[in-house]
Amino acid sequence: MVAELARGENHPLPGTRLEILVSAEVPVLVAAALGDEGGRVHDRHGITHHGAPVLPGIEVPRAAAAEHRLSADLGELPEAVHRVTVLLALPGSAARFGATAAPRATVTDAEGTEIVGFTLAGLDAESAVVALELYRRQGGWKVRAVGQGYAGGLTALLADLGLPGAREVAEAMHEAGRLGAARAAAAPKARPSEGGPVDYTHAGRQAPPQPQPQPQPQPQPVAGDAPGWSMEERLYNQVWGMFEDLARSTAALRSAADFAAARLDRELDEALADPRARIGGAGEAARKTARAKHDELMGRAQAAHDRDLAQLTAEAEVVERALPPAYARWDSPVWRGHRMPAELPQAVRLGDLHLPESASLRIPMLVRLPLERGLWVDSGGTPADFTDSAERRRLALEVSVALAARLLAVHPVGEFSVEVIDPAGAGAGPLGALTRTGALTGPPARGTAGVAQALESLTRRVDLVHMAIGGGATEALPDGFDTARRLLMVNDFPQGFDDRALTRLRFLADEGPAAGVHLLLVADRADAGEYGPLLDPLWRSLTRLTPSPDDHVADPWVGHAWTFEPSLPPQGGAVLQQVLSVVAAARIKGK
Repeated sequence: MVAELARGENHPLPGTRLEILVSAEVPVLVAAALGDEGGRVHDRHGITHHGAPVLPGIEVPRAAAAEHRLSADLGELPEAVHRVTVLLALPGSAARFGATAAPRATVTDAEGTEIVGFTLAGLDAESAVVALELYRRQGGWKVRAVGQGYAGGLTALLADLGLPGAREVAEAMHEAGRLGAARAAAAPKARPSEGGPVDYTHAGRQAPPQPQPQPQPQPQPVAGDAPGWSMEERLYNQVWGMFEDLARSTAALRSAADFAAARLDRELDEALADPRARIGGAGEAARKTARAKHDELMGRAQAAHDRDLAQLTAEAEVVERALPPAYARWDSPVWRGHRMPAELPQAVRLGDLHLPESASLRIPMLVRLPLERGLWVDSGGTPADFTDSAERRRLALEVSVALAARLLAVHPVGEFSVEVIDPAGAGAGPLGALTRTGALTGPPARGTAGVAQALESLTRRVDLVHMAIGGGATEALPDGFDTARRLLMVNDFPQGFDDRALTRLRFLADEGPAAGVHLLLVADRADAGEYGPLLDPLWRSLTRLTPSPDDHVADPWVGHAWTFEPSLPPQGGAVLQQVLSVVAAARIKGK
């Protein structure tokens, strides 16, 4: 049975030879864009349309029409192509999809068996739309229902795909469409006896039975099965591919639930609108039918989500075992016998993310290195957090120490150091893991004077580096200048900070990352209430993390509220102490 996709939902493709059928109420232009792993199209030769209908592996119709058939042989695509975007556009300048019935796209195999269908509902002022995406996944191909419309037309759509000269290409596509329509109108009409296919088979002979397509086994997950120059880069891209797949699969489930609930309400209202139907068998039958349709749609949506979740869970188990230290959990075996790396990793793990529909599946939260934004570990309470203030502060500092230890461990020797400001000495316990092993560059700064001295030193450093970079004279830095990146961890902010210190801290938050100085604040925002909106720019410039699970992270695709969980070492701290001892020993040896 054909799988009916909702927007954002994906489905595995059983083979590489496909046809995509497009039907619309009015003539539309159909094209396909061949993109890289991010869907970007690098030049006009990656677009196949009615003016240039054939590319390796893809062929599209040669004119605008209400019915289209695209042929695809994904096995013939160049290796650099990881995504095929199927797009539709209306030829008229004033046309919009909202004025016509919703177009529909159906994917079939080479024998014509329907695999998936997708109705592009909900369009209004858009004159161009991305209908489907075909994309590589774990050695196979999948199809995703997109339905993303563009009121700016074909130009805006192509620009969103990253195509250089999008306006010129869009104009050329529309012009080719007009020429194709003119040629079709001028072509002589075929006589009825000449129309249609000719059947050359013998009248008394039956056609041989066609072989039925065999179901393809689900591909087994493989760690590093994503594009990239190195295993680390492939794992990074794979993790974020899993994050995107889970986001879109959940969006499809939620969209189906909203649609099913709205339709059920509408049909129940209609069943009850007629007073004669409120009593007797007719009304009850209508209500049962409406609920059955709701349950059937939700069953299919849940089954599709469960299928995606099972595949992603299996992939996560394989990937987690292969992650390097910068990406791995603290309980991973890679931390046993840890050695300092020779090169800076591509990213670092801050914690895990999950959604309520798939609470058992954790996706690593990775951020690029070097850090572009500072970090703020929030020691304030949340509505679901019943721990007292002292306990929250302790947990927040433990999370910060674990983050600092991970950053120290994954940077090459001598390329990263940590400084601590603890004005009242309240963090002596959790900070002991750093101080006892000698992983810090010096003892934590205490009191208002210590805060001012530490900030002044780092501010001068940032100014000096910016002047050297701005003047193109980095070689003019003083002899013996320590080029290692610095992480400034501030506990119990804003305690011990006066107005001058706050100004310097905001300067470091804005200008520090480009000069190799990064912030890690441990703070409850309510403690800074006396400063009013003065510190709002500082908070907005930092990435907020929490010491307990909290759903404050939004993804860039569909805006889900993801629950963040911090990455903490196992109870007892033996792994953390071992790793920090390796860091301190490597630093001494490197001097």
